Amino acid sequence: MTIADLIGDIDPIKAANRRLSYSDPEVMHYGIVPRTNRGIFAINELPDLQPRIQVGLLNILEEKDIQIRGFPIRLPLDIQIVFSANPEDYTNRGNIITPLRDRIASQIMTHYPYTLEDAMKVTEQEAWTSRGDGIEVIVPHYIRELVETVALQARKSSYVDQGSGVSVRLTISLMENLISNAERRAIRTGERRQAVRICDLQNGIASISGKVELVYEGEQEGAVAVAKHLVGKAVKEVFAKHFPDAYKAKEKNEGAPSEYDAIFRWFAQGKRVEISDELPTREFHQRLAQVAGLEDLPKRYLGIKDTIEIPTAMEFVLEALHQNSILAKERTDTSALAYTDMFSTMLGKPEEAED
Repeated sequence: MTIADLIGDIDPIKAANRRLSYSDPEVMHYGIVPRTNRGIFAINELPDLQPRIQVGLLNILEEKDIQIRGFPIRLPLDIQIVFSANPEDYTNRGNIITPLRDRIASQIMTHYPYTLEDAMKVTEQEAWTSRGDGIEVIVPHYIRELVETVALQARKSSYVDQGSGVSVRLTISLMENLISNAERRAIRTGERRQAVRICDLQNGIASISGKVELVYEGEQEGAVAVAKHLVGKAVKEVFAKHFPDAYKAKEKNEGAPSEYDAIFRWFAQGKRVEISDELPTREFHQRLAQVAGLEDLPKRYLGIKDTIEIPTAMEFVLEALHQNSILAKERTDTSALAYTDMFSTMLGKPEEAED
């Protein structure tokens, strides 16, 4: 971007052809600002504009005149100029010069969505979810909450540089990756309807690690580890919103039995359930249905309306119990995930545990 592009310049070819003086306004080649007269002109990322170019905007905003190659040109423009910029601590590429900032009439500070519902609406509006490829991907409501909660956790995490912030692009990309992985599974299994699964989040880690700036402690942990940590905290928070406290139920030794007792007893017998994002829906459901009491629990608290969502809800309960340090999770040789009893895992081979 140059002054000639932005405001204009003297056109010597036009002056020669029409035999006009260089001081004649007819000789001037107008830039994009004058050509937007009686309109709204927007400049994105104003700090990236070189300071000497920003100086050229001073008189346009105030006196409505400019000097081009020493010739004073008056530009009585009827124009509204709008600038946008990130906070100065977000990037070191440049800043807005003080005289230009002084001439800006109003400064409006934007913000991240205040509520989870607003954030979900933004992601639903911006994410590429309706693909028209003949495969219907079901995204349960609590999964949408989970996606947004990952960003909320990142915005208050001590591992993430809060000066850089966490944009809504994280949730948009994460949602699109979840749907893409469900589509891939549908193509491989030959199914026309698929529900997004919790294990699909493992394929969405790149959507998180590439969109957060880490502080020193986060860099020591590693981008992938921090991303998994954020997903885990999000699962735990969304689970606590819909279900009773599982950790207190585990610690309770007397009184009325809890909803989780059947699940605890099943794993305490040394049993394990192995799942994968590659499994067809029927087999995925059958493996999870082996766990006593698991299928009834999400039906009671999540208000499931479509039966295809049931396996995902069952997996959500197991993952949440793992995040509450009740169940252990291991990665098998076939890249599948296995949920087991925490106590038996501690007595076994702890190096096999994923977390």
